[in-house]
Amino acid sequence: MATEALGWWGVPLGILAGTLRGSVPFLLVSLGECLTEKSGKINLGLEGTLLMGAMSAYAVSYLSSGIVGPTLAPWLGVLTAGVAGMGLGAIHGWLAQQPRVNDVAVGIAMIIFGGGLANFLGKPFIQPQAPQLPTLAAGSWSSLSQVQSALQISPLFLLGVAIVPLMSWFFKSTRWGLYVRAVGDSPDAALAMGISIFWVRMASIVAGSFLAGIGGASLSLFYPGVWTERISSGQGLMAVALVIFARWQPWQCLWASLLFGGAQALGPAFQSVGIDSYYYLFNAAPYILTLLIMIVTCSPKRTLTGAPGALGQSD
Repeated sequence: MATEALGWWGVPLGILAGTLRGSVPFLLVSLGECLTEKSGKINLGLEGTLLMGAMSAYAVSYLSSGIVGPTLAPWLGVLTAGVAGMGLGAIHGWLAQQPRVNDVAVGIAMIIFGGGLANFLGKPFIQPQAPQLPTLAAGSWSSLSQVQSALQISPLFLLGVAIVPLMSWFFKSTRWGLYVRAVGDSPDAALAMGISIFWVRMASIVAGSFLAGIGGASLSLFYPGVWTERISSGQGLMAVALVIFARWQPWQCLWASLLFGGAQALGPAFQSVGIDSYYYLFNAAPYILTLLIMIVTCSPKRTLTGAPGALGQSD
């Protein structure tokens, strides 16, 4: 997006555009991880799920465009990305619930597995151009092309925003939400209630991985809209810190995702007005933010308010 003609007004406009675009994978992955962690499990493997979702969405969109047309092909890719995420989630859910198995170790293994599988299967799709998801022109009210370009909103962003109140309602007002919270807070009490800890956690991990897979589709079919082997840039791992920062609350996941997306947009926004001396420092903003969050939340003087009681415990 060219913002030079706007002068310094291009900086906030560029940050706004980057926030709306860059927050989509953060939002979907963090909501998925929020659901998973509410059940008492951590899924660090969402970085591999993000890559697998991005690759499968791009590949299916490209391969099916000649069959179902360029309009339906991206949506078929999004669905495939979600299903691919569910597959990896099922593997993670089963492994992580075996006796004396650590969540973190399984997550690292799934990062390597998911990322390696995506890179292996995705090599033929690095060069071809796949049909992209349509965008919603929220800036059509303006006559400035820069504003129109900045306010191109992905339908997956709106999907994520719609999921936020639904997930919050799910946790607070439904029987299944009660099951998830009970299993995450006190597995022994949930077992005494006759709740299957294994299947509740399995369902939570698979559903969370489905959202993470769709988050990967937003990378390859919306922004940046290509498939490369390093397209995720660690966003799946950053989403874990984001969930901690959001105190395991869906609404706070939304605000935190916008914050991370805005931090990611700092470098391109300042570069658009000619400030490129600290370009790499600005690009490192999301990673610095992640480190600061981990330092603050890991302080022995602070308690993790809202953390599920069984989070991180081995079965």
